Amino acid sequence: VQLQASGGGLVQAGGSLRLSCAASGRISGMNRMAWYRQAPGKQRELVAHITSGGSMNYADFVKGRFTISRDNAKNTVYLQMNSLKPEDTAVYYCNGDLVSAGWQANYWGQGTLVTVSS
Repeated sequence: VQLQASGGGLVQAGGSLRLSCAASGRISGMNRMAWYRQAPGKQRELVAHITSGGSMNYADFVKGRFTISRDNAKNTVYLQMNSLKPEDTAVYYCNGDLVSAGWQANYWGQGTLVTVSS
């Protein structure tokens, strides 16, 4: 069981990117899923999370610009990032509570780098 993040890259300020995080392995369900980010020299911080029921919460610094969503049929969670700013530059990590063989455990993806140029 693992999470695989993708979709990062280099974008100009004001641009958009969509990150994807796919859960693979013998998974029977995804519960709370989240995106975190870590900028150089800073601590990892929560960007957004989404519950199994679809309730979403966002950090103040991305409200109105980022949207988290999930596709349970594909075991995938997304982060649509619009109006990107240079301060959004960071490695973005997905995190989630995955259910496998009747057990729930928390997993981290490997991270995907987002670079926003000014």
